Amino acid sequence: MNSQASALQSLPPLGLIAGNGHLPLLVARGAKAAGRRVIAVGLRDQFDAALPALCDEFSQAGWLRIGKWIRLLRRAGVHEAVMVGGVSKQRMHDPFKLIRQLPDFRAARLWYRRLRHDRRNAAVLAAVADELASSGVTLMDSTTYIQEHLASLGVMGSITPSSAQQADIAFGWPIISQVCELDVGQAIAVRDRDTIAVEAVEGTDAMIDRASTLCRSRGWTLLKTSSGNHDRRADVPTVGVATIERLAKAGGTCLALGVGRVILIEKPVVIAAANRLGVAIVGVA
Repeated sequence: MNSQASALQSLPPLGLIAGNGHLPLLVARGAKAAGRRVIAVGLRDQFDAALPALCDEFSQAGWLRIGKWIRLLRRAGVHEAVMVGGVSKQRMHDPFKLIRQLPDFRAARLWYRRLRHDRRNAAVLAAVADELASSGVTLMDSTTYIQEHLASLGVMGSITPSSAQQADIAFGWPIISQVCELDVGQAIAVRDRDTIAVEAVEGTDAMIDRASTLCRSRGWTLLKTSSGNHDRRADVPTVGVATIERLAKAGGTCLALGVGRVILIEKPVVIAAANRLGVAIVGVA
């Protein structure tokens, strides 16, 4: 066995706490390519059905069963983990969530001690990270193994934004920056230096649909990023092919993304879809 293979074999296993969407699949592939065994805990009713086949070990647990996450990871010798994918906001605000996903002791204790009066994403993430750390599992930057899929500076495809769209980006970027700092959302829609829509709990897809009803003209711009102090251990904003298709159908023809702050799910595929549909993708520093 050569020294490189020996070094890869000696890497400790990586835990993967997987919510919905395609992102956990990218992380699993990236971690495996880096030589790490992937021990995954898929959040019940959320994870992609293709994920188990990409992992060395896979188990399911409810999203309010933090104690079970910890037991499964520690049993496999995991001391570092990535948490990606999240839980749909609709499910988090389900009035029957305590019946559908009965919390364990750790989740109930977190709720009572830290989250009763502050359920913002950042507060939830910090509380979960601290609970995991207290049991010997450290949450890592969720983009560690997918750096090649992050938004990069400048035009990322073959479509160049018009001068009007460049003006809209210049107008809208200070606004989206403030929206993110206030933890309202991660995207806005702009046309002719006018803010059409602001994302909140409904998510980017629903905001795009709403923007299409408010702006009948084609050519508007979607801006998406995260705050400067965004906790990259989870909930990094993403766009995928479905986002591009939805944007084009709604009349948006430009997408401005924060450099290093937004993940393109399968970046080459997303860029190819944008080129095909006439959507400019621009990375903004």
